[in-house]
Amino acid sequence: MNDIQSKDLIELENLITAYGESKFRAKQLFEWLHQKMIWDYSEMTNLSQGLREKLNKDYPLNPVKILKKYISEVDGTIKYLFEMQDSHIIESVLMRYKHGNSVCISSQVGCRMGCRFCASTLEGLIRTLTPGEMLAQVYLIQQDIKERVSNIVIMGSGEPLENLDLTMRFVHLINSPLGQNIGQRHITLSTCGLVPQIYELADQMSQVTLAISLHAPTDEKRKSIMPIANKYTITEILQACQYYIQKTGRRITFEYALMSGQNDTSEDARCLGERLRGMLCHVNLIPVNKVEERAYQGSDAPRIEKFMDILNAQGIQTTLRRKLGADIDAACGQLRNRYIKERGE
Repeated sequence: MNDIQSKDLIELENLITAYGESKFRAKQLFEWLHQKMIWDYSEMTNLSQGLREKLNKDYPLNPVKILKKYISEVDGTIKYLFEMQDSHIIESVLMRYKHGNSVCISSQVGCRMGCRFCASTLEGLIRTLTPGEMLAQVYLIQQDIKERVSNIVIMGSGEPLENLDLTMRFVHLINSPLGQNIGQRHITLSTCGLVPQIYELADQMSQVTLAISLHAPTDEKRKSIMPIANKYTITEILQACQYYIQKTGRRITFEYALMSGQNDTSEDARCLGERLRGMLCHVNLIPVNKVEERAYQGSDAPRIEKFMDILNAQGIQTTLRRKLGADIDAACGQLRNRYIKERGE
């Protein structure tokens, strides 16, 4: 990785020793970047002036900036718009729970997956974020709220399994005892179902929580809302999930966005339950957020309750995601798209 914020300790040791410096300086540099979250060489006071000048010349730090933030008056959720060095905009969400602070971060600028109900895909994929840019979202939020983040969800804009190596580099950096030391079991990685990468993730013996954006009980219905369904069938995805469970012992989460008249009937619920019966999993129901450019509407409360009851009756543990930040457009991509429109891009 060319940006120093994305380098692991071994890479920093190689870099530092190439300058003729002692190896322990790499540990000091790593701790400045990832434990103290300082991305300004001038503040790294236990490094020599000469070393700081070399680093600044060869590896200039270009911090991500908080462009705007929106605070929900309803539940305290905070939506952040961040500006990258190249002026591209991404977004993240801070969600406050009794068990601690969670952040939902983006892994790409835009997304190429094309899910019909999602605002993140409207402009397609612009580029993938570096691990450093993913870390910056967590670090800046912690600095802004002056509180620790205990859980991370990679469920913002982008498909994190499309560049699995970069995503897992982020996971290993945020997991480092020399950095923020956030355990893999406190990190959720959400995918629309890239089958080969699910197998690869399992073979890495990852302990992250894998969340599959399923959103339909049949391939026919899934194809109508998720283009990726034309490449991988639900059966193929579930086989990969079983492999992940066998290799890691981790429970799978299936995300299911309920859309009125599309995927929320009693038959849909029964079909979904039959597919998932016996699997170490749970279903997280999500009333879909209204997106201005999309035609889909969220299901009403009675339909949601009936859907949940049918799944629970089939032995499928099912939860309903609490709707957070509704007054600040906290769904993926909504604020970014609105800001870009207002800016006239």
